[in-house]
Order: sequence, then structure tokens, then C-alpha cells
Amino acid sequence: MRERCRPRGRREAGGEAAAAAPLREQRGAPAGGGRRAMEEGAADLRQRRKQNCTESDKMAPEERNKENSKLGRSPKYLLIQRFAKLFFGCLAAVTSGMMYAVYLSTYHERKFWFSSRQELEREITFQGDSAIYYSFYKELLKAPSFERGVYELTHNNKTISLKTINAVQQMTLYPELIASVLYQASGSEEVIEPVYFYIGIVFGLQGIYVTALFVTSWVMSGTWLAGMLTVAWFIINRTDTTRIDYSIPSRENWALPYFACQVAALTGYLKKNLNCSAEKFCYLLVSASTYTFVMMWEYSHYLLFVQAVSLFLLDSFALAQTEKVHEVYKIYLFSLLLGYLLQFENSALLVSPLLSLVAALMLSKCLQMNMKKGTFLSRLLKIMYIYLVLTITLTLNFLLKMFVPHKENEHLLKFLEVKLGLNTTKNFTMNWLLCQESLQAPSQDFFLRLTQSSLLPFYILVLIICLFSVTQVIFRRICGEPLKETVKLEDGRIGERPEIVYHVIHTILLGSLAMCLEGTKYLWTPYVCMLAAFGVCSPELWMTLFKWLRLKAVHPILLALILSMAVPTIIGFSLWKEFFPRIMSELSEIQEFYDPDTVELMTWIKRQAPVAAVFAGSPQLMGVIKLCTGWMVSSLPIYNDDDLLKRNENIYQIYSKRSAEDIYKILTSYKANFLIIEDSICNEVGPVRGCRVKDLLDIANGHVVCEEGDSYAYSKYGRFCHEIKMNYSPYVNYFTRVYWNRSYFVYRINTVISFQS
Repeated sequence: MRERCRPRGRREAGGEAAAAAPLREQRGAPAGGGRRAMEEGAADLRQRRKQNCTESDKMAPEERNKENSKLGRSPKYLLIQRFAKLFFGCLAAVTSGMMYAVYLSTYHERKFWFSSRQELEREITFQGDSAIYYSFYKELLKAPSFERGVYELTHNNKTISLKTINAVQQMTLYPELIASVLYQASGSEEVIEPVYFYIGIVFGLQGIYVTALFVTSWVMSGTWLAGMLTVAWFIINRTDTTRIDYSIPSRENWALPYFACQVAALTGYLKKNLNCSAEKFCYLLVSASTYTFVMMWEYSHYLLFVQAVSLFLLDSFALAQTEKVHEVYKIYLFSLLLGYLLQFENSALLVSPLLSLVAALMLSKCLQMNMKKGTFLSRLLKIMYIYLVLTITLTLNFLLKMFVPHKENEHLLKFLEVKLGLNTTKNFTMNWLLCQESLQAPSQDFFLRLTQSSLLPFYILVLIICLFSVTQVIFRRICGEPLKETVKLEDGRIGERPEIVYHVIHTILLGSLAMCLEGTKYLWTPYVCMLAAFGVCSPELWMTLFKWLRLKAVHPILLALILSMAVPTIIGFSLWKEFFPRIMSELSEIQEFYDPDTVELMTWIKRQAPVAAVFAGSPQLMGVIKLCTGWMVSSLPIYNDDDLLKRNENIYQIYSKRSAEDIYKILTSYKANFLIIEDSICNEVGPVRGCRVKDLLDIANGHVVCEEGDSYAYSKYGRFCHEIKMNYSPYVNYFTRVYWNRSYFVYRINTVISFQS
């Protein structure tokens, strides 16, 4: 960190203008004298920059003492007041996080009866990819040593048939590595069961998530009342703020708490009038949380790219200290490069748009610094700065993708092409992804829920006021008016605070994503809670509104202070009255989650199937089989690998209209010994026709015929999952039914030599 500390409220541009003032007076001097004057001015500017931080730290107490003497307050009184505010605010933040973690634990227990279940029944509650994550955690604990466990995961050939994978890199298993180390190092084997320790860590991280949102709103508004309102809105809208209810081990539940901590630290780092100690603390916290976030989630660099774009726009309009913004860029660069090395040379990080954008910003800054100020070319570069950065970013990303081998995220680009209407496809995987609820536009119920909790109306109000204020500030900057050194409450200029401008841009970008993909609402809605709570609790926001309205009947400052306390109090009481009974009823109501058919299937596999058997079926079921039995499977619910995606599509052919011989050849090519047919997929009646698995397979296989505006599936073969249940030739020649219940039909794949047509 070099030269990050600045005088209170003083901007770099103002300092340079002051240093350049004596130089302008010497324009009439000879060239040599002008050059010497310029050198002396630059040296004087560098000397003042070195002393800025120390001088500001020394002057701040003196200024506060003068102000307090005018108000009749002693420095001791002010110190006690600030300490009490900080103490009770931190206490409220930590308490909120702990209570939320306890709430999640209690709700989880009520929903699944977790403590009264057997181990097999507990593990069945982990579905899809969550089952895979927890199964690797179990394998780490069963390994004779941690080093041996890591080696077996990085050279794993006991999970997917005919395939050796680096599970740590492929599935980003660093959370499981950390959890297993903590479980064994803390001596918790005799105190708590592994599953409780695992989900306890996740619930604890969710508590940190809530605490970070609390602190962010508190830092922005100056009152921890905003933090309390943020937590209330977050919990009430839990359906739209987190996926913890449905998928505990998912990567985002491990990663997003660290991103929330990074946002909280970045909010403090961007603030004006920040002393050096607080600035260094925020800088270190941003660095640590950014790197941890990159390591915890494979898609973290996309979210950081959105944040980097927000900071880029903030810096482009000269609304924040350029040095601070570029220090954050360096943190991105360091985190990506270190993550690349520690994630087994993960090429996805090298070709990520974040790396290209950061490199372009650094290069653009060097071009501007090396260009003489005041020349025509330097002015042209300043005007075309945004275009220059975008051009360099796209060029670098194109070159990196040409020279760096990568396959991890190609399917994402294809998906975006189809999603945006730039291309059409009959590919099963692409159409299956498009049919997923999380990848469709949000429903009306989503906006209705946010409106019923009063969150959306207040968010829109706060966003409009902040956006208009920011627009005014940008217009003043374009006209050449400098920013105020110190923004006071009576000024009514909330748009001049860089941390506010950052959050306005950030929520707009995240909101744009949420309007296209419902799954991204879990990234956007928590910050909607935070921004709305900050706004209604901030006197500056109300003062900004009153400045526009030009109130004269009532003193605007007094009214702003009253509303910043009264409005959140009224909102809090109304939320308490309407939603607190619902939350308590959720905790008191005993729910029941029991899947006897799946329990019976897992029990049969563990008792009857050979140890070396390989099972084939839907990827979601294969994940549960791997967790509950440990048997090898032919596919997994992993969607970042092209080979596994192709495997999933081939295995899903058991629900298509293809011959028994075709299905047999597909299954034996993966060395499968047993086939499991799920009745819920075979007889699926989906709400949207064309999005059922069997419909997508018919489209991909060309079995859909359109006549007179109607479409229907046609093939000379019946649907395999139906025909195999009839037990007639040729199906009985290839498959033998060995187990069935209401939901599952298990067939042994016969080792026949000759095929019948």
C-alpha cells in the first residue's frame, strides 16, 4: 500500500491543482525555468503527500476539541459516547449473527427431525451436488491421515467409472478440507458427530454473513438501527436471500459470507475522512476476504468482475480516490494469481473477464501517467478512457483464450448465446439448463413477497434518491466543479460519498442480473435489504430529499433527524407484528421429511450389490448413492466439465424412445452393472410442457414431429423406461429386474455376447 492515506476530505485532484497553481504563474518564463518550476512543484507535492496522513491524524483531534468546546462537551465525554456507541453496535451485530445461526439450526432440526434420525436417513437429506460435497468430507475423515485423504481426492478413481478426477479442483473442495482439518485438530471426534460439525460451520458462516450486512449498513448510515432493520428484512425474506434451506453444502453458502465481509471492509475503505489505522485494517480485511472468496467458489471471479465494473465506473467519474480504487485492483490481481497456483493451475481464472479488466485498467493508468498532462493526446485519452479500457479488456481476453487452453466454462458461453436469443439449439444439456427455474426470469411471486415485507418500495425510494443525487454530482464534475472537502448534513449531497455511489452502482448491476436469472436473486436481495435499511435510517438521505423539495415550514435538519429514527422504528414494529408470529410458528411446527423408498433402495444396495458394482441412473440419484453407500457411479451432478455433461446426457437416454440395444451399448460403454429407473422422471408431469426430461430427449433425438401447429413425439421404439417394465424380449435379454418399490426399479445389466434386433 503506497500513498493510500489522504487528508480528511481532500481529494488528489485538488492537491494536484494546488501544486500546479504556482506553475501556471510561470508560463511566461523561459523553458528551462518552467521545467525547474515544474520539478519543484512535483517534489513539493510528493513531500506533502507523505505528510498528509500524519498531519490529518494530528489535526483531527484538535478540530474535534474545538467543536466540542463550542458545544460545551469535554473530550472525555465524547470518548465515552463514541465507545458506548461502538460497543453496543458491535454487541448488536454479533448477537444478530448468533441468533440467526441458532434460528437456522433450530429450523433445520424441526424440518428434518435430524437428531432422531439414523445416519442413513440424515444423509438422504443431502440431495444432488450437496450429497457429493458431503461424501468427500466423509472420505477425508475416514482416511488414515489428512495427507493421504487429500492425495486420494486429487487422484480419485473410485467415484466415477473409467475416469480419474482431481476432485479438489473439479468441485472446489477447499471448504471440506478446512472442515475436516478443524474437526480432527479440535478433538471433536468424541464430542460431536461429523455431520453436526459440518452443518454447524455452515450455519456459523451464515451468522457471519448477517453480521457483515449489519456492519455494512451501520457504516453507511452511522447508526446500528440500520443494521437491525437489515437483519430483520434478511430473515423475513429468507426464501429470496439464501438457499441454505435447500442445499446446505453448496459452494455459495460457504463463499458468500466472505464476500459480504469483503463488501463491508470495502465500504469502510472507500469512506472519506478515514484515519490511517482504520484504512489499513479495512485494506487487510479486503485482501484476506477477497482471496478466501476466490478459493471457496469456482464462480467467484464473475461476481468480483461485477464489483470491479462498479469500481471502474466510480473511478471514471472521479467520485473516489483513484489510488484506493487501484489498490483494490491489485488485490484482485494478487487473489487471481495466487488462486491459480493453489487451485492446481486453474485456467478458468486466467481467462476470466476479471483478470482482463484489471490488466486493462492497470495498462490504461500507465498510459495516462506516462503522457504529459495538458497535451492534446492526454486530453483525448481522458475523454476516451472508458472506450480504451473496454477495448483493451476485450482484446486481452480474446488473446488469453487463444493461448491458454481452457474448457471449463465453454458451456456457459453457449448457454448465454441461447439465453439471449443469439442462437438456437436442440442440445439436451443446453435446453435442460434453460428449463431450470434458477436460470429463468424471476416470477411475479418474487416481487410480491418483497413488496409484502415493504422491502421493495423502500429500496426503490432510496435508490431513486441516491441515483438522482449521484447524477447531480457527476454533472457538477463534468462542469468542472470540485467535490467538497467535507460533506455536512445540511449540504444534502449524499451522492458525493464514494461508498454510497459504489453500492448504488453495484446493486443496479446485480439487479440487472437478477431480472434475467432468478438464481442470481440470492446475490442481489441481501444488498437490497442493506441499501434500503441504510436509506431510511440515514439523515443525509432525507436531507437530500428535503433540499430538492425546499422545505421552509419545518427546519429540514430537525425533520431529517426525526424521520431517520421514526421511519425505521415504525417499519420495525410493523414487521414485528406481522412476521414475528410466522417465524415462531415455523420453529414450533414439527415438520416431517421422510423418504422410505430411497431408504429402502440404499439399504438394498449396501446389503445385496457387489462392492465393485457400478450404478447408472439420473445424476441427482447417483450423488445420493455415492454418499449413502460409497459405491461407484457412472455420472454425477457436476456441470462444469464437458465430459461429465456428455455422460449425463447419454445416461438420461434411458428415458428416451430408443431401442434396448442402444441403451445397452451406452451403459456397457461406462462399465455399468446396475440400472436404476426413477418412476418420477419416467412418468413426469411437469408444469411446462417441453421442459420435462423425456421431452428434451425427444427434441435432441429428433423424435418430435410437428403437424398442423401441434407437436408430438414419434419413434418406432417405445419409451425405454416404460417398455423395460413389461418384461418381454428383447429387453429381458439385456436387463434383469432385481429390485423394485414404488419409486425405483433396479435392473442388472446382463453380460450377453450376441445382440438381437
